[in-house]
Amino acid sequence: MAPQLQHANESEISLSKTCRTPVLDRGLLARRIEQLGEWFHNLDLHGVKTAPNHFLGDFPAIKWRHIAPEVPDDLSGARVLDIGCNGGFYCIQMKQRGAERVLGIDVDDRYLNQARFAAEQLSLDIEFQKLSVYEVDRIPGQFDFVLFMGVFYHLRYPLYALDKIIQKVSGRLIFQTMIRGSETPREWESNYHFWNKEIFKQQDFPCMYFIEKQYANDPTNWWLPNASAAEAMLRSSGMEVVSHPENETWICTPKHVSRDGRYILDMELDGTL
Repeated sequence: MAPQLQHANESEISLSKTCRTPVLDRGLLARRIEQLGEWFHNLDLHGVKTAPNHFLGDFPAIKWRHIAPEVPDDLSGARVLDIGCNGGFYCIQMKQRGAERVLGIDVDDRYLNQARFAAEQLSLDIEFQKLSVYEVDRIPGQFDFVLFMGVFYHLRYPLYALDKIIQKVSGRLIFQTMIRGSETPREWESNYHFWNKEIFKQQDFPCMYFIEKQYANDPTNWWLPNASAAEAMLRSSGMEVVSHPENETWICTPKHVSRDGRYILDMELDGTL
């Protein structure tokens, strides 16, 4: 339970938990938003912003402006999975384009409560589940769009997670990660001599920066790739990059996600890759 809720009026807490219809009173709506804790997604709920003072500005709308043209305006019949859905911004965008099913997963109850509340206020039928990225293979079936936004660098085992996620992609993966170091992606040769150490001095060579303690006061910022590493790992997991709409975001389709009918992850785990 968020600290703000502990001191709120009990009747308002009850209403905020059971509300299934939009709150029309802007003052009450603002109080409900505040009771749900600090928001990372700045949503517009009937004219009330959830994170108007976000340090990144109007986030994540500022990123969505670049990504949105890559997504069809009409998503009728589409199935969407949003991994690390946070407050639900991307789920809402996809549902508003007519997606048949939208499923958002996260491990943080605060974010899930915020996302459910936002969907209810906007009268959108969106599913939310508490589920780890490492458990995505438990979700039945595949999805036309899988969003993996702002999660990769928070993972201690990022490539393991990516290899799991690609199993859920039947159409497109929208992948975003924080980038540090070179922001210029570049493909390199397929092999190098053992004594070639010069490539590792090149700023565009694929690399990941490991954060032992904290970065930006966040102990969950573990691995920060440069742009070449982000693209290289996507290709290594069997994805083909089809678009790079902004410097931290790639849109991919499955190309070689399996070999002889088996997924790359399964082959790696049993030593046959």
